[in-house]
Amino acid sequence: MQPPVEPGWRVIRRNGAVTPFDPVKITVALTKAFLAVEGSTAAGSRRVHDIVAELTEQVVTVLTRRIGEGRTFHIEDVQDQVELALMRGEHHRVARAYVLYREDRARERAAAKADSIETAAPKLNVRAEDGTLSPLDQARLAAVVSEACEGLEAVSADAILTETQRNLYDGVSLDELSLAPILAARTLIEQEPNYAFVSARLLLDRLRREALTLVSGRAEQATQGEMSGRYATYFADFVKTGIDAGLIDPELDRFDLARLGAALKPERDLNFQYLGLQTLYDRYFLHTGAKRFELPQAFFMRVAMGLAIREIDREARAIEFYDLLSSFDFMASTPTLFNSGTTRPQLSSCFLTTIGDDLEAIFKGVKDNALLAKYSGGLGNDWTPVRGLGAHIKGTNGESQGVVPFLKVANDTAIAVNQGGKRKGAVCAYLETWHIDIEEFLDLRKNTGDDRRRTHDMNTANWVPDLFMQRVEEDGEWTLFSPDETPCLHDLTGNSFRKAYEGYEAWAAAGKLKVFRKVRALDLWRKMLTMLFETGHPWITFKDPCNIRSPQGHVGVVHSSNLCTEITLNTSKDEVAVCNLGSVNLLNHVTEQGLDLDRLAKTVGTAMRMLDNVIDINFYTIPEARASNLKHRPVGLGLMGFQDVIQKLRIPYSSDEAVKFADQSMEAISYHAISASVDLAAERGRYASFDGSLWSKGILPIDSIALLEQARPGVEMDTSSTLDWEALRSRVRTIGMRNSNTMAIAPTATISNICGVSQSIEPAYQNLFVKSNMSGDFTVVNAQLVRDLKARDLWDEVMVSDLKYFDGSIGAVDRIPDDLKALYATAFEIDVAWLVEAASRRQKWIDQAQSLNLYIANPSGKKLDELYRLAWRKGLKTTYYLRSRSATHVEKSTLKGTDGKLNAVSATVAAVPIEIDPNAAWGKACTIDDPDCEACQ
Repeated sequence: MQPPVEPGWRVIRRNGAVTPFDPVKITVALTKAFLAVEGSTAAGSRRVHDIVAELTEQVVTVLTRRIGEGRTFHIEDVQDQVELALMRGEHHRVARAYVLYREDRARERAAAKADSIETAAPKLNVRAEDGTLSPLDQARLAAVVSEACEGLEAVSADAILTETQRNLYDGVSLDELSLAPILAARTLIEQEPNYAFVSARLLLDRLRREALTLVSGRAEQATQGEMSGRYATYFADFVKTGIDAGLIDPELDRFDLARLGAALKPERDLNFQYLGLQTLYDRYFLHTGAKRFELPQAFFMRVAMGLAIREIDREARAIEFYDLLSSFDFMASTPTLFNSGTTRPQLSSCFLTTIGDDLEAIFKGVKDNALLAKYSGGLGNDWTPVRGLGAHIKGTNGESQGVVPFLKVANDTAIAVNQGGKRKGAVCAYLETWHIDIEEFLDLRKNTGDDRRRTHDMNTANWVPDLFMQRVEEDGEWTLFSPDETPCLHDLTGNSFRKAYEGYEAWAAAGKLKVFRKVRALDLWRKMLTMLFETGHPWITFKDPCNIRSPQGHVGVVHSSNLCTEITLNTSKDEVAVCNLGSVNLLNHVTEQGLDLDRLAKTVGTAMRMLDNVIDINFYTIPEARASNLKHRPVGLGLMGFQDVIQKLRIPYSSDEAVKFADQSMEAISYHAISASVDLAAERGRYASFDGSLWSKGILPIDSIALLEQARPGVEMDTSSTLDWEALRSRVRTIGMRNSNTMAIAPTATISNICGVSQSIEPAYQNLFVKSNMSGDFTVVNAQLVRDLKARDLWDEVMVSDLKYFDGSIGAVDRIPDDLKALYATAFEIDVAWLVEAASRRQKWIDQAQSLNLYIANPSGKKLDELYRLAWRKGLKTTYYLRSRSATHVEKSTLKGTDGKLNAVSATVAAVPIEIDPNAAWGKACTIDDPDCEACQ
């Protein structure tokens, strides 16, 4: 049976002719290849018939998944995929015969071409959207490709043009014509990273035609050079088009558009790499009728105008904000980029809620989830108050089914509300470790068991009190309770929690509680880590550090973190916590000598103003979120590009120098973020709940470590500093703070792509890999590594092949010097203890938390136990994903044609069985899927 093929799919022949795509021809070619090797007996062999059918299906699946907008592909692409399918299927003799056959036919064609009298290239026509044909403008095509290569080293316009011509045919559509050079340049990224810039610039040409045509109402296109005189006039048309389409806030038309248009910097369009621009094109730029009408600099100015809409001199502030965004010095979070300046400006990233213990409260919580997720919010739910399995229900005189059935409802709601198709809806459920349902909670992500008690799409996290960790360390007993019988525990922390918990244990022993169960703390801890490794969930987060070091402990309790574990804000039945995120691009603030503190101070000052503006401008979907955000005004300034920075400074991640830089860079960001909030307080007033906060007592994040040490002696946190904190401390006490919270390090999974830097504080996953996100699969190469290898005359085809073979690692490549191996060690080659130590140094400066992924190449029960105890002892507030070595790595045959929407093989963290240390009674476990989280940023 042949795989289904939709009508209209076509193949470009070598002579430029276009014919319908027929999978039967693939079957025939494969059968001939087997006949050539196995003889005539293969023709009637059921085995060969089944193999050929399976291989044909594989080839068709890959080709149709990769098909371009014009629904065409070249005959050479088909044959490449046949060859790859044979190799993947380990039919090596047949593959060799097929390769030799292709080479013979290529020689015959070359000879025939040399003997041919007619050597002129076929004349090609381009089909416009109205169906009319016009001759292909070869000169413009060459000019656009040449312009895209200007100023970039080691790229070839001729190579791109040759590959582009191969994929054109008579009657090619305008969209196919614009796509062909992009695809041609993209195939070369693995050999030279600068082709990522070339591909982006070629995509810009396509975008310009789309946008200019739509806003002007007539067919129009422009080169990058021509845009220097066109951008300003286009900008006013863009705003009008957006308002007419109901997408842009009409208030933006009241700005001085001529002044703002003149402030646009067209040359900054050239700073994009392909992954970043394609992501913006697919999901961020405004569009109508599937046509984008927003160009990159208009996009940044639209966001800036939205954030400046309530400023007094809003044009000046809009230009200031625009300059920061378009330079990539700072990037606002995805919801802000999506919605700023639009008719529904929901700009906040994260929402945290507490779910009440009755049906009305539970389903209000689910409804709130839907409303908050609708406009791109990531959710964290505290489910601890919901009574456990077997607890008495007074209204019906029955027994509760526990928290799990309601989590299933929340899971399905998150899937149903997918943020308008822009990105997946996402929620994380938190449960405290003493809850009677904790063991069922640990099983939520398993693939076995009653599916009605599984949440395959929801993230989950343990909210772990220090007392539990202490019981684990002393191998003590742990008692599980139902919260309806132990209501105090939810709101208590530190020593107060300890006293109440021990009191409830005494009540249980005296028979005063109906629902409780005693377990060995170490057994529960082991199960927590086993499930974390098997399913990737629940994550490990620590309740007491989040609360004891919280500036806002005087007005509430932190009951959970958010979707990505970096937000630690108070929640209650009356308050839904909201946080507004953005990240400093650290790479732009570092020279060969180190941090550029003046530039960093300027960036942080402007960024904090932008984040504070979000609070007042924001479109709130529920009143509890509005009330909470206006009262406390928390923001979360983070960073990205850390790995790029230390590689630029020639510092290996596994070193004391890297830990020291993590400390000093975060100290600088913290100092300037707090100082900027004080400046805003002087201008606009302190936040409403300032009095009684740690800030009001002059206790800054670095000072709050002492509070944690009082509650939990033995915390292993460094407390050294280098800046003048006493002067700032005095300003905080006397002037106040504009924001209750100022810092949080988010994953930056998407905005780091936009800026072309490494994600957040992450070590490099691989030096050559294929990144997957909602825009497709993209070849990513470590450009700094390539530059270093070129400098030592080591970058060649063999090195590219070695990087593929060793899955993006250079550790096993003999000819690479040891200093480069240390500098460019990938995440699984770095001892995870270095990640924890660097995170601990950052955590001392941060008033919230950080999204910290932990990587282990060869996990065991003992290693996981040591790792998470270390994280707790080092004072970390939260951890995020546990990632272990992948089974599906970089495609070893070729990366050509594998990125963008033309998807093939990606490098992910895939699920494969791995044995855990049997002596620790861990049994079997599996690695997790690469989450590629885009929920926060």
